[in-house]
Amino acid sequence: MAEALAVNSQITDSVTQANVKVLGDAPAQAMGSLYQSIGASTGIASGNAVTTQQQANVIHQACSTLGVTLLYTLATAAGGQAADNADGDG
Repeated sequence: MAEALAVNSQITDSVTQANVKVLGDAPAQAMGSLYQSIGASTGIASGNAVTTQQQANVIHQACSTLGVTLLYTLATAAGGQAADNADGDG
């Protein structure tokens, strides 16, 4: 069995203070890590929202263009059909 040796009290105080400092810094480091994670998540969410809005604008513009094109071609198609009916060939 090992023999118990007396340790200088200054050494034990130094080790105790170092341990207390580590324990005291832990909550601040944990909160810093949490804040960084929340900031990164918020940034990603904002980027996703912008991308979604841009894609929605592209789809809306395509739908509007298709709708206007359809409106312009309806009169032409109706005129062509009327001309065919007037010929008597239809």
